Amino acid sequence: MKRRKVLTLLLAGLMTTTVFAGCGKKGDDSSSASGEMDKSPITFTIFSADLTEDIPFTDDVAKKITELTGVTLKFEHPVAGDTQAVPLMIASGEYPDMIYAKGDTSKLIDAGAIIKLDDYIEKSGDNLKALYGDQLNRLKYSNEDPSIYSVGTYGVTQKVFDPSGTMQLQHQVLKEMGYPEIKTIYDYEEVMKEYLEKNPTTEDGQQRIGLSLMASDWRWLITVGNISSLAAGIPDDGQFSVNDETGEATYKFLLPEVKEYFKWLNHMNDIGLLDPESFTQKEDTYKAKIAAGRVVGLSDAYWDYQSAAISLVGEGKEEQTYARLPVVIDDSKQKDQTLKDYGFSGGWGITISSSCKDPERAFEFLDWLASDEAQVLLNWGIEGVHYKINDEGKREFLPEVQEQKNTDPDFSKKTGVGQYVYPFPQRGVGALDSNGDSYSTTTIESMTANYNSAEKETLSAYDAEAWPDLFPTAEELGTSNHGQVWQLNIPSDSDMAIIQKKADDYIQQAATQAILGKPEDFDKAWDEIVATLKSYKIDELNQGITDLIKDRLELWNN
Repeated sequence: MKRRKVLTLLLAGLMTTTVFAGCGKKGDDSSSASGEMDKSPITFTIFSADLTEDIPFTDDVAKKITELTGVTLKFEHPVAGDTQAVPLMIASGEYPDMIYAKGDTSKLIDAGAIIKLDDYIEKSGDNLKALYGDQLNRLKYSNEDPSIYSVGTYGVTQKVFDPSGTMQLQHQVLKEMGYPEIKTIYDYEEVMKEYLEKNPTTEDGQQRIGLSLMASDWRWLITVGNISSLAAGIPDDGQFSVNDETGEATYKFLLPEVKEYFKWLNHMNDIGLLDPESFTQKEDTYKAKIAAGRVVGLSDAYWDYQSAAISLVGEGKEEQTYARLPVVIDDSKQKDQTLKDYGFSGGWGITISSSCKDPERAFEFLDWLASDEAQVLLNWGIEGVHYKINDEGKREFLPEVQEQKNTDPDFSKKTGVGQYVYPFPQRGVGALDSNGDSYSTTTIESMTANYNSAEKETLSAYDAEAWPDLFPTAEELGTSNHGQVWQLNIPSDSDMAIIQKKADDYIQQAATQAILGKPEDFDKAWDEIVATLKSYKIDELNQGITDLIKDRLELWNN
């Protein structure tokens, strides 16, 4: 899941600490009437539910954005752990100029807090039309309200060149164990167990840890919930398993194969291979363990622990970084879905608030972000400063910039390169411009060229050139007809939203207790989980999600 792939519909909207200010009026020297972009100075406030810290908007790319458009962005962000930002906005009636609310977009629509963009797109959205092409209709909200309220967030093209969010083991583990074949969670367990028996401590005497999870907060969904369905061979539809032919959805924790993964975690905890702090540790503690080389195995998205991995590379400890592995419960029945093509889901995106004082200028900026000029700038930075055109006529980072990108965890913050791709409109990974060059810096060529020494050694041992070579191919897995369920807009006042919130809160708590309980009590504990979920009218939720999927398919096919 790129950042966004792994979160659920009910995680958006965290509390902001600042007072929102409306955007300034359009300057008198506006040139929009002549068809040229208005470049007069203006500041837009923008709330992003995914931000956890300030973005000063003073880096080189930010300055270039302002130079080209006149726009300065003032980012507002939530206080970590608080989920009340959007409801508080609605209660106060005060909104920033633009809002990225994720799954809470429906709340804003119901409150009349954001404007429809259809007319803007039709009259002056040439760049957005070019970027989305025949996928533009996937931005529509619903059959009942087929309006476009948001743009952006995820790429129209989404090829997977860098598998993430899989079961992983340190390269040094695989090397010492002779690069064994690891296809199932039981293979994974055996290799980890044997390695830790031989190497209980690190070179500096610290106790090694088997599998560590970052599961004390919303990352439970990333390191536990999402992995449970991936290991069961279920495509990434958030909390659901979907029959892609019929559109029928099932809350995945009702499924026996998902139960089996949790039973395995219970077993791993019982034999001491699961980090006992997995469900209590804070993010800084988790990353510190990884950066110290203590954690043998992970089941996490790379973006979640990236800074710790880059620190290891910067210290010359490449062998302590992680190999991505296609691990399932039973490889005779299941296929790892990591490389699956979900198509463009539309879903979440940037909206313009009803209180924005210059919505035309705000839309003009969003449309510019979809232009080739902006797509290259946001992804690659500034020519001559960050990248050059090589002898083949393709963009490549300057050597010193590539080195910084490989070793500095704060590369994007310092340079702005890649900082503003998400959650704005983007062509996506695998999309090519008219010269056949990649808009995204993530290409299979760039990935293989910048693998660290341990990655190259591991891949060579498995007779592979790149991580995707180890996984079932996108062609083999097929393309999703319905996109991904976690990007559905669930009506905020619906019974579905209430039931899922209750079920999601319960499953995190109850499944955690089941994992930490005695093995002989697990089946009874899981039976109770299923019974409780059914008492929450989970069948009603399943039917509601099924209806939304069918509604989406009808909308997309019209």
